[in-house]
Amino acid sequence: MAAYKPVVVQACPKLGERITQDTLYWRGYKTPVQIKEFGAVNKIDFSPVPPYNYAVTASSRIHIYGRYSQEPIKTFSRFRDAAYCATYRDDGRLLAAGSEDGVIRLFDISGKAPLRQFEGHTKPVHVVGFLSDKYRIFSGGDDYASNLWDIPSATEIISYSEHTDYVRCGCASKVNADVFITGSYDHTVKLFDARTKSSVMTIEHGHPVESVLLFPSGGLLVSAGGRYVKVWDVLKGGQLLVSLKNHHKTVTCLCLNSSGQRLLSGSLDRHVKIYSTTSYKVVHSFNYATSILSLALSPEDETIVVGMTNGVLNVKHRKPEEKNEKSQKKRQPAYRTYVKGRTYVPKQEDFCVSKPVKRVLRKYDKLLRSFQSSKALDAVLEPPIMLHTPEVTVAVMQELHRRGTLRSALAGRDEKQVNLLLTFVARRVIEPRFTPVLVTVADMITDIYQPVVGQSAIVDKQFLKLQEAIGKEIDYQEELLEVLGMMDTLFATFTKKRDTCLEENTSNGLAEIIETNRNY
Repeated sequence: MAAYKPVVVQACPKLGERITQDTLYWRGYKTPVQIKEFGAVNKIDFSPVPPYNYAVTASSRIHIYGRYSQEPIKTFSRFRDAAYCATYRDDGRLLAAGSEDGVIRLFDISGKAPLRQFEGHTKPVHVVGFLSDKYRIFSGGDDYASNLWDIPSATEIISYSEHTDYVRCGCASKVNADVFITGSYDHTVKLFDARTKSSVMTIEHGHPVESVLLFPSGGLLVSAGGRYVKVWDVLKGGQLLVSLKNHHKTVTCLCLNSSGQRLLSGSLDRHVKIYSTTSYKVVHSFNYATSILSLALSPEDETIVVGMTNGVLNVKHRKPEEKNEKSQKKRQPAYRTYVKGRTYVPKQEDFCVSKPVKRVLRKYDKLLRSFQSSKALDAVLEPPIMLHTPEVTVAVMQELHRRGTLRSALAGRDEKQVNLLLTFVARRVIEPRFTPVLVTVADMITDIYQPVVGQSAIVDKQFLKLQEAIGKEIDYQEELLEVLGMMDTLFATFTKKRDTCLEENTSNGLAEIIETNRNY
């Protein structure tokens, strides 16, 4: 009796993820650390100086975390109500934050009580930032005002009331100490110069603006609102360069990496998208558990911190590269030892002893070997196999059809099993690699269970889904055939024109040769 040959599972090419240098780089972050805050995290800001601590604004507190600490090393809690937008100064010594009561508070990192309080807004202040001269603060609030403050005297320098809705984001220029930008829910982004009494530029974003970001050079501005991330050329009067629509819900936050070559955007769709600032294409993305409100990247790109609506702080650190190199060096001798002697060719006088290889059969192969067709089909209809390796399920169906036992294996099933079969067939029949086998399976299922149609609402629903899937696929095939016909016509027209041009050139060449001969 011949030995049993296991079922051959056809290896079909799959469209996998393209592995690029960006993919490898952004995958180099460790498993995230989860920290629970008291409320939704509305702002994360890294200190610009070592050791690069970061301030987290949530509920009525501001927590300062060390890069690798899971507990706050300092807390500012002198707020009556919610705190907003805690931002570091460029030297990392001062921290400014807005609040629900409209008061802006300035803190010294080494102290606890506020150094200064700036009162002038009549509604909550959601935007606070330092100008690059370090002695002035700009702010924006729900009273539609954008104000400029003097730190030493704690007085208001100027107030702009040009927005017609809540001011919810802003940033300052690092090139010019008098320029700052605010974004509002009135769909506009305004650029202010402290030396003038009104805005010097207005940009229409088209959606409520949630975040704005200015490149370090000061020439490019990024605005986020709705599902759009837009890049503007400030030096050309606010000309739109790129409009990106890669998120499915509102984009809430933006940040740049240390080199300015990668732009990160976070959204309520739970994704962080990473763009190249040269091509503005998505080079990588991160998926999170809930909607994202805030995002920050450390100055050395070693840490990514994401704040979410459920109050969870997600912290990822880069894996150190030196340890990877050492581990590779340790593995090399073991690998050389493992492959040693594999290329040895036996000599003529050597006596070779072959070691019998024990073949381990899978569950469905054992059942097929004992001719239990129905149980073999049940073994490959288990959810893990159907979902992750559908090619195994189809290979067993193909083997049963070759043996002529597929019909008997499909027959005699209850409502739950028929529902499982139809679900698999309806989902996979449109895949070209499975279509030839599953069309035959669908025909057999229809023939066997046609008499019981109408007795089970679940089975009837699956039959309708199968019919809809096949109908859509037929429509797609018809459309593709129409497109192919149009393309064939175009290619035929191009070929005729090319042949005509060649004939004309040939005839002209012959005429020139004849005229030349006559002259001689």
